[in-house]
Amino acid sequence: MILSEGISRVRAFVLPAGVSGNGAANQLAGAAVVKWYSIYSDMLYQVYVNGRFAGVTIELGQKQLIVPVPLSQETAVRIEVYAVEPGYADIDFSDEFQTQQIQAGRVKLEFPRTDNLPLNGNVDYYLQGDRLNRRDIKIQPESADKGGFGLSCFGRSDFGYDGSAAIGFGKGNFGIGWFGFDSDMLCWQSEQFQTGNYKFNIKVTDSSGNKTQETIETEQITFIPPARPAERLEVKSFDKQNGKLVLEIK
Repeated sequence: MILSEGISRVRAFVLPAGVSGNGAANQLAGAAVVKWYSIYSDMLYQVYVNGRFAGVTIELGQKQLIVPVPLSQETAVRIEVYAVEPGYADIDFSDEFQTQQIQAGRVKLEFPRTDNLPLNGNVDYYLQGDRLNRRDIKIQPESADKGGFGLSCFGRSDFGYDGSAAIGFGKGNFGIGWFGFDSDMLCWQSEQFQTGNYKFNIKVTDSSGNKTQETIETEQITFIPPARPAERLEVKSFDKQNGKLVLEIK
């Protein structure tokens, strides 16, 4: 069981990456302390950064955790805290409640790396005729176990139970990981887009240069870039009687 209700006042404090010669802290850090309030006393907590699993507490009642954060001040960072039963604390639930990536101005396209795709081929992603990926993306970049049946290269892959760590056998968490060839996914994430509606095309090319006859097209996707965080924000004044805080950008 994983819960978001009952958790409030989630706050993040950047850990400075160092101190300059004048004593000022370098705020462009790669980690932050996340603190929160919770009504639960018998649960552990997982922290997700931009929808990805970032860490989990190790003690009941622990309500703070240091997690890695992106080294960027161009976009806001989304931090979420969830209460989870101890028996499920090490399971990554990102795919279960993942919010739409388009709210971050980016899109992630993925599809199964099945045997129907050419082994030595490439896949490219297009927007209005322009290729988006800067380099060729290999469909099968290297030899890999395919279900433990020696399918990556005969005589080099494991067979039978020795292939239990191969893709397609619930690799990651038994009962949570996917099974079969569909568990091996080709995944690509775009750069940030401006607000608007977009459709993407996918083309597959084999080792002889032949491209797919049919156009693989996504549905129309609406992009909403995140707000850009304010820089050099300082407190100008505070009216204690009226509870009014005035901020100033320098």
